[in-house]
Amino acid sequence: MLRELQQRAGDAIRMAREAGADDAFASATRSRSVDVELRNGEIEKLQESTSRGLAVRLYVDGRYATYRTSDLRPDPLRAFIRDAVAMTRALERDPFRVIPDPALFEGRTSGDLQLKDPAVLAIETDQRLGWCREISARCTHDRMISATVGSSDGHSLVASASSNGFSGHHERTSHWRGASITLRDEGDARPAGSYWVGGRHLEDIPNTTDVGDRAMREATRRLGATQGPTRRSMMIVEPRAAGRLIGLLLGPASASSFSQERSFWRGHVGESVISERLEIVDDPLIVRGLGSRYYDGEGIAARELPIVGGGALQNLYVDTYYGRKIERDPTTGSSSNRVITPGERDLAAITADVDEGYLVTSWLGGNSDSTTGDFSLGLRGHAIADGQVGDAVQEMNITGNLIELFAHLAEVGSDPWVYSSTRVPTLVFEGVQFSGA
Repeated sequence: MLRELQQRAGDAIRMAREAGADDAFASATRSRSVDVELRNGEIEKLQESTSRGLAVRLYVDGRYATYRTSDLRPDPLRAFIRDAVAMTRALERDPFRVIPDPALFEGRTSGDLQLKDPAVLAIETDQRLGWCREISARCTHDRMISATVGSSDGHSLVASASSNGFSGHHERTSHWRGASITLRDEGDARPAGSYWVGGRHLEDIPNTTDVGDRAMREATRRLGATQGPTRRSMMIVEPRAAGRLIGLLLGPASASSFSQERSFWRGHVGESVISERLEIVDDPLIVRGLGSRYYDGEGIAARELPIVGGGALQNLYVDTYYGRKIERDPTTGSSSNRVITPGERDLAAITADVDEGYLVTSWLGGNSDSTTGDFSLGLRGHAIADGQVGDAVQEMNITGNLIELFAHLAEVGSDPWVYSSTRVPTLVFEGVQFSGA
C-alpha cells in the first residue's frame, strides 16, 4: 500500500508539471477507522470506514490553490490535475504564495517515533465488543439513566512528494476507549460524567476495569451539585481540563493570527507578561506522542520549538505563506505535542494546602476573544475548603483576560495528562473571578 501511495503522489507531481504548474506538493492517503458503541449494555453502533484520497497544492504563474480527489486511477487523476491547473490560472495572483524552501525539509529525524502499533491493527470486532462490555459492567448505579461506552481505533498511511525535492511518509495507529454516564438526581437534575483515554499503542492505555471505575466516579461526584457563591478566589484546574486554557492561550500565537491582526500577543512577543512558572515546548519528537511527527503539513522537518518561557511568548507558529506576510522565518505552521514543564506537587498535594477555592473538573461552553484575550467560560467542579474537596458546583462562570489570568498562575503541578497532544498538569491560579449564586 505504501508503494502505491508513493507512486500516486509522485504521479500527481509529474502530471502537474506536465500541465504547466510551476510547483506542486501532493499527499496520497489511506485511512481506516472502526467504532463500537454500547448504550446500557446493548450495541448502539458498529461502524467501519475506509477511505483513500489525494490532496495537491498547485503553484501556477503566481497563483495558488488546493484540490482533493478520491479517484486515484491514473487516467482520471491526470484529467483531474489538468483541470485543476487550468482553474488555478483563473485565480488572482498572490505574491506571498510560494512552495516551501527545500532547506526547510532538511534535518528530519531518522529515529523511530513508534507511531504505529501492530497490536492495534490486529484488533478484532469481538475484542472491541468485549472491552466495551467489560467497561459497561463497571458502570452500574441505582440512579443510572444511561451509560454510553465506546471503543475506537484508527490507522492512517500518508505519502507525500513535492516538485522541489520533498519525499516522505508516515503511518499512525490510535486506540481510544471510555464511557459517558448520566445519572438521576433530585428534581430534574441529570448529572453526567465521562472518562476517555487513548494513545498510539495498545499497551499504553489503562485496562477496562480502571476506565469503567473512573467513569463511574466522574458521574457520581456530580450528584448533589449546586451553584456556588460569586467571589474572587483561587482556581485549581485538573490536568484533563487544563488543556483548554493552554489552547486558548496559544491559539492566537500564530503568524496567520498576527497577519490578520487577530492576536492578543501582537506587540508582546519576547515581553514578560505572564507568570514565569509556565514553560511550554512544542515537541514533535516524543516517542508514541499523539502529536508526534517527522515533518509538518508543508514538509518542514520536525524539531523542538520553545513556545513560552521566562514569562514571555518566545516563538510563533509560522508557516511559509504567513511568514512571508509578516516577514518572519518559518518555524512550523501547526502545533504538535505541547509539553508543559511540570512542577513538584500533584493535584492531591496542592488541594491539601488550599484554604478556600474552586476545583475545576470540566468546562461548559464559553467563549474567548483572540484579539483581546477576554474570555468567559462555564465550568463544573467542586468547592475547596480547609484543604478538602467538597460539594460539587455547577452553573458557574469565570471571566477575565487570558494574559492577566496566566500572570496570576501560582503553581504548575507534577501530574501531566498524557492522553492528549497537550501534556498539561494541574494549574493553580490566584484571584479568579467566579460568578455563581
